[in-house]
Amino acid sequence: GPPAAPPPRVRKAPAAGAHSAVDSPAVRDAGLAAVAEVRDGAPVHYMTSYWTRHDPALRSPDGRSALVAAKFDADEEGVRDAVARLLPAVTGHRSAVTVSAAGPAVVLHAVEDQAHQDLLWAELVTAPLVLLLLVLVFRGLLPALLPVLVGAVSVTATTAVLGLLVTVTPVTVFALNITTALGFGLAVDYSLFMVTRFRTELGSGADVPSALRTTLATAGRTVFFSALAVSLCLAALLVFPVMFLRSFAYGGIAVALLSAGCALVVLPAALALLGTRLAAPAARDRGSRTRALGRILGRAWDRTARAVTRAPLLIALGMTAVLLALAAPFPQVAFGFLDDRALPAATDVRGTADDIREDFPALAATTLPVVLPGVGDSARDRAATARYAAALSAVPGVRRVDSAAGTFAHGTQQGPARPEFTAPGGTWLRATTDTDPYAPASLRTLEAVRALPAPVEPLVGGPTALLHDTRDAIAGRLPAAAVLLALSMLLLLFAFTGSILVPAKALLLTTLSMTATLGAMVFVFQQGHLRDLVGQFTPTGTTDLTMPILVFCIAFGLSMDYEVFLLSAIREEYLATGDNTAAVAAGVRRTGPLISCAAALIVVVFLGQMASSLVPLKMLGTGMVLTIALDVTVIRLLLAPALMHLAGPANWWSPAPLARWHARYGLKEA
Repeated sequence: GPPAAPPPRVRKAPAAGAHSAVDSPAVRDAGLAAVAEVRDGAPVHYMTSYWTRHDPALRSPDGRSALVAAKFDADEEGVRDAVARLLPAVTGHRSAVTVSAAGPAVVLHAVEDQAHQDLLWAELVTAPLVLLLLVLVFRGLLPALLPVLVGAVSVTATTAVLGLLVTVTPVTVFALNITTALGFGLAVDYSLFMVTRFRTELGSGADVPSALRTTLATAGRTVFFSALAVSLCLAALLVFPVMFLRSFAYGGIAVALLSAGCALVVLPAALALLGTRLAAPAARDRGSRTRALGRILGRAWDRTARAVTRAPLLIALGMTAVLLALAAPFPQVAFGFLDDRALPAATDVRGTADDIREDFPALAATTLPVVLPGVGDSARDRAATARYAAALSAVPGVRRVDSAAGTFAHGTQQGPARPEFTAPGGTWLRATTDTDPYAPASLRTLEAVRALPAPVEPLVGGPTALLHDTRDAIAGRLPAAAVLLALSMLLLLFAFTGSILVPAKALLLTTLSMTATLGAMVFVFQQGHLRDLVGQFTPTGTTDLTMPILVFCIAFGLSMDYEVFLLSAIREEYLATGDNTAAVAAGVRRTGPLISCAAALIVVVFLGQMASSLVPLKMLGTGMVLTIALDVTVIRLLLAPALMHLAGPANWWSPAPLARWHARYGLKEA
């Protein structure tokens, strides 16, 4: 396979008086021994060190550290195995030196370990909290256990599905953490709807078989189409030609359907088995604190619904202003990719990477590898390479160019020929720039390099090129993903409501809510605000390119979940009374407490991700928590009812052919 990105290795030696510590015989011997151990223990394509080349750039200014760079000749799996095997054997204190490691492959290894630790911690903390919240909701341990057990089954199935997925497609390291949280949260939410409806039917006097049939026909149908909504939102990720997003789409769709399957197959069996033991406490318990809490919550939603109908325009304008204020930072987004700074500052890998940036600035600088396929070592090709390298070094933003023809800066040759830049398939050049790889100036430099005339069509790589090309690939597919997402949600909501206006309004409000969340993510994670609130991390001045899309699609699906539940209740009231204002208030009053509980459960689950020490998981958890909080309060409680009140009977209008179709095939939920 192609050479993989190397893990640079820093040798830190004890202080040695006025002489350079890394030049002492003992340190040199220990360093060379470590170099040999790496070369013998891994598929090394290219390796260099201070002790073999005596390059001052590989020695720290204080002379206490030296650098070894290794490039592996293996595919991603081979590099992962080599790093896992070498790190325990090579790193640590070795006679006269202390060896530490960094670089892309080592960072990935550290991220995998940290992700597994964070997953275990999140599961140990969130599951008991979810159970406690369910006990408060159901006022009993037995009904509270059912959603947690269904969630556990869903998580187990999720792990098995991901195990199968990795055999057919690459799966990102964060897939297990995020899909596990999503699967557990959805399974618990779906089970909450089912158990609540089952207990309601038992409380109304139905026997167990009748209660179960009604539960499956009503709440069960909502669960199914909620899972369908989440799956359709995640399916939009498949449009993008990015492995990170597609792996989440595969895992997330499977998880959503598995969660619904567990709630519709495993849970009904448990409901039938336990029967009347799941019934709500008797009337004598009505004075309990939990019962009082439920009544308080219900009255709060009722009062809010009535207040909204009294001043709908004021509330609509006010809440829209709040969302726009939260979204305001989003136009300032600067995209990039996560690096070693996604790890906690206390980790060895992160500390080593920081040392490299501080002690070896020339090697930590941004580079643009430029490959000239088919350009060889003939006199004519060497002359062409020299002319191109000179022109490349004169591009604004390029500090120096290393090539087989020599080292160039500002258009002139500064150093001798470098034969290691020539290979059988061609030659390559290394352009070093002065800016961060994801800075706008670096992107402008990249475009200038690609536009520069060359002996052959050049192939430009590196992190800046990866960001540029990935951004263009995502931007090119974004309209198709947006159309897919919008059409699927409009069709699903029309099937529930029979309305043209209501689905369009729901889509608009959810998009506004998502934009507010993305603006808040830029404010927190790109600009570095509120770190004491969300947990300490290192802001890099950029937002990961793929994370906003992932948060948008997951949160959009969950938001549609609550929208379906609310709109179906409002429509049922409207069909029964013909009074739009009363229907909005009654629908909010009926569904509000249950939506609040369901949202609280999802929030607890994603708080586990928010507490992660890894920035990507913290970012996703924060985005999900904020989205759900906004959705349940600003959107479902205030803005959506206000707009529905303002629209009046027009909410429920649709052309006659569509109205007839909905009357026959539409989805109805009590």
